Amino acid sequence: MKTLEQQRQEFSKGPFLATPISGLIAWLLVALSGIFFSDWVTVWVLFIGTGSIVYLALFISKFTGENYLAKNKTKNVFDSLFFFTVAQAVLAYAIAIPFFLIDYTSLPLSVGILTGTMWLPFSWIIQHWIGIVHAIVRTVSIVLLWYVFPDLRFVAIPLAIVAIYVATLVILNNRKKMV
Repeated sequence: MKTLEQQRQEFSKGPFLATPISGLIAWLLVALSGIFFSDWVTVWVLFIGTGSIVYLALFISKFTGENYLAKNKTKNVFDSLFFFTVAQAVLAYAIAIPFFLIDYTSLPLSVGILTGTMWLPFSWIIQHWIGIVHAIVRTVSIVLLWYVFPDLRFVAIPLAIVAIYVATLVILNNRKKMV
């Protein structure tokens, strides 16, 4: 049986591209909806799109070599921990929904920040700074944009999240080359 540290090192070798690609796609759809459709439509795109990130990631993982659902994949405790961080992000809707019911424009703020918290434990798991930077830049950007562009919250915030995902994907993709 492998030690916890050996399992962490093994887990850390993964590319980790499927989930951020999925998040990028979902938030890009929200931004496009914010540009072209009413806020009412965009609210639904945000709920459905961000709620589907994990399912889209399961599909995309087949093409990134991660294949989250592969039956022949060796069991690793950090695979389970990663999915617990995803579940943590999903539970954040319990905070987002009540605020949404009071002020529907709070949705990109609450969902954007709360679902981004999963990047902190992820950073610890893979022992790389990108998750910490992703979470902090994402949080600060969302709060600033929420105040600076109150009429464009469904466009500016999702576009910022998309830009952060692009940078994160580049860093994740190149992190082995930098070591």
